[in-house]
Amino acid sequence: MDTQPGLRPCYRHPDTETGISCARCEKPICPACMISASVGFQCPDCVRSGSGTGHAADANQPRTLAGGRVRKDDRLVTKILIGINVLVYVLVLALGDRFVDELVLIGYAYNPLLGEVVGVADGEWYRLITSTVLHQEPWHILFNLLGLWVIGGIVEPELGRARYVLLCLLSGLSGSVLAYVVAAPNQPSLGASGVVYGLIGAWVVLARRRRHDMRPVALFVAFSLLMTFTRPGISWEAHVGGLVAGALVTFVLVRAPRARRDLIQYGACGVLLLIDVGIVTARTLALT
Repeated sequence: MDTQPGLRPCYRHPDTETGISCARCEKPICPACMISASVGFQCPDCVRSGSGTGHAADANQPRTLAGGRVRKDDRLVTKILIGINVLVYVLVLALGDRFVDELVLIGYAYNPLLGEVVGVADGEWYRLITSTVLHQEPWHILFNLLGLWVIGGIVEPELGRARYVLLCLLSGLSGSVLAYVVAAPNQPSLGASGVVYGLIGAWVVLARRRRHDMRPVALFVAFSLLMTFTRPGISWEAHVGGLVAGALVTFVLVRAPRARRDLIQYGACGVLLLIDVGIVTARTLALT
């Protein structure tokens, strides 16, 4: 990258040039990293190392691109999500098919193993979420955990923990909702792919926001979608639903004006949740 005279790359975001330096350590900082101080601006590292307690310290907390707090462990939620997936997989190995049948996404069908009609349309709405952490095949969970770790490691530090949790929940839920609406009622679906593709959608928006080279991002997305539609046994509905939801949620999170950022961000997430609930309700009425 060619740097214009008087400008230097931000120490946290090398693709963003800036003419502002930290008042304490003199590292170059871009607008996303600038934290108001009594004189000039400070970088997140100096604020974190020199912050006090109380209201003033809270006001000077370093913020992520989406307005969340910068944390020392910026992959904590990703680690917890991976841990949940691993724990559920261990339970699958220990308890077998009956455990899977209790949690898998199914629209409406008679299950001979359980001896009863099951599915979201039978009131088991929890399957829309439990199916997103459920895996049976080793290759399936390994692929999804790799995606969570690599792409989640890019997205979580940019959003902050609370917003990242919302992104993962809404991506997984929206993927399940699309599968519930489009797939056959007796077609089972499981796996964290909806969440992973939600993170991919978020990565696209963040890369665009940071003005990164979009060619490798577009190539990765194209390859991912190619795998989705050409490999047998893949729930393309969960992938597409997660991808679209992740991109939409992240767009609002990073574009919301600072003055009303929390209201717009959480309000938009609430609207998407209501849309999902409305779609599930309509589909349930149609099936029953």
